[in-house]
Amino acid sequence: MHIRKPLIAAAATVALAAGALASFAGLGTAAAAGSSTTATAATPGGVRIAYYDQWSVYGNAFYPKHLDTRGIAGKLDVINYSFGNIHPTNLTCFEANKAAGDDNNPNAGDGAGDSYADYQKSYGAADSVSGVADKWDQPIVGVFNQFKQLKAKYPHLKINISIGGWTYSKYFSDAAKTDASRKKLVSSCIDQYIKGNLPVEGGFGGAGTAAGIFDGIDIDWEYPGSAGGHLGNHYAPEDKQNFTLLLKEFREQLDAYGAANGGKKYLLTAALPAGQDKIKYIETDKIGSYLDYANIMTYDMHGAWDGDGPTYHQSPLDNSAADPTDPIAPGTQKYGVKNAIDSWIDGNPAYGIAGGFPAGKLTLGYEFYYRGWKGVPAGTTHGLAQTATGPSAARPTSQQAGIANYKELGGIVDNPATTFWDDQAKASYFYKDGEFFTGLNQKSVQARVDYGKQRGLAGAMMYSLLGLDNNTTLLNQISDALGGTTVPPTTPPTTPPTTPPTTPPTTPPTTGCGSVAAYAAGTVYTGGQEVSHNGHKWKAQWWTQNEAPGTTGEWGVWKDLGAC
Repeated sequence: MHIRKPLIAAAATVALAAGALASFAGLGTAAAAGSSTTATAATPGGVRIAYYDQWSVYGNAFYPKHLDTRGIAGKLDVINYSFGNIHPTNLTCFEANKAAGDDNNPNAGDGAGDSYADYQKSYGAADSVSGVADKWDQPIVGVFNQFKQLKAKYPHLKINISIGGWTYSKYFSDAAKTDASRKKLVSSCIDQYIKGNLPVEGGFGGAGTAAGIFDGIDIDWEYPGSAGGHLGNHYAPEDKQNFTLLLKEFREQLDAYGAANGGKKYLLTAALPAGQDKIKYIETDKIGSYLDYANIMTYDMHGAWDGDGPTYHQSPLDNSAADPTDPIAPGTQKYGVKNAIDSWIDGNPAYGIAGGFPAGKLTLGYEFYYRGWKGVPAGTTHGLAQTATGPSAARPTSQQAGIANYKELGGIVDNPATTFWDDQAKASYFYKDGEFFTGLNQKSVQARVDYGKQRGLAGAMMYSLLGLDNNTTLLNQISDALGGTTVPPTTPPTTPPTTPPTTPPTTPPTTGCGSVAAYAAGTVYTGGQEVSHNGHKWKAQWWTQNEAPGTTGEWGVWKDLGAC
């Protein structure tokens, strides 16, 4: 599953063909020798797609600039920016500055969005891709403007807007229900993201201000026809056919707009389930004709939502006798990467899955985070298939019990003393001090890449870049295993700002606690900003508004820096 901030444990989700790749000029990882501005078509089996999360810019301070400075952008063909939402009453794409609610709330995503991160957050020179500070009179700032700068440095790179995800999929079923509602949704998404007609918010946005930033649309409906999505999601039996019709409408409108604007090819991709109990609600034999890539979420098959266990892999490649879980009703299979891909390509009669999806358009999912339990005895298997006392302890950046990013487990992953291999499942796992973690390392990455090439798959989809360490270890392992070269940056052209915003910047709050400004209710604070409140200095870990320092708990947004 693709999860809205922070990562929340929930019920498990469980080649472009050579000719098609050749016809899709410009999407590739290898540049012509001596020229970083000329990208060739991606090598079959070597496509690299990764998600960059909207909330990366807050507590983690993982900015688009780091996609450049850490060498990430040069190793990718497509970045999916996650997530856009569907309006609960208009059933259209929209922008809003409203935080999503608690995951246990069935209305958590209603009307939520982060237009501040998208195009209102200003970047100083030190945090900007271009090295130039944003100005108050730019038409847009935020991630959107940083993406524009990133694409200027990496002309091969395509960027999609991803719509939906775990928290924002509630109204897909409603929007896909009729021909009129499908046309309305699709045209609104193209208008906002492809044509770039953003609503004016915070003095930024306006007609055409985001034009040219996005190269396509990624649909992340979790899940058509299934009750296995977020609490409160709408779903219906006709979703199976309507999902196909929705993709058809996106394809037709994107193609029409591209044809009318210089013949540009716009991408249409989708994040799709790996559980046979969800795949069965999709017309696997039909949707491939509309998609450029189908990104299969081959992870989150097991995790702390399994309660006290038994512990098992979140993404086993193959079947294993050690798998303690029950088969997925009504069939006989258990969750697994190969079982998922076989269902998409070959079908699965036990679940009524037709198969027939072209292998060369499928990408395998690679997770940059780990699922974990605590209180796990070593047993004879170093914690595998053992009972637990609960989810693993929360880490500072993932901020959720039962999950940890790669960068938080750097001393455990690929450490010979704490890394173990299940040869039947072809999966790695990690055990230390009673904590059991399941996820990828170099050996399991290689096994997954080898399998993908053997099946003729398009390449890799990675979720999400936020989980990488500063050395981008997992991305490097995946990229090296896939093969091919990286694309160096070019020097981007400088473009002056155009239309100024309609409202000036707000006045900063009054000063207190020496040179540190006093906290002001109603003010928007972002990661790294410091305030004074009740005699202490506080530092915001991520975006916040109307959360007074000292009221959000130890793991809350405000970090206590001590008395003034």
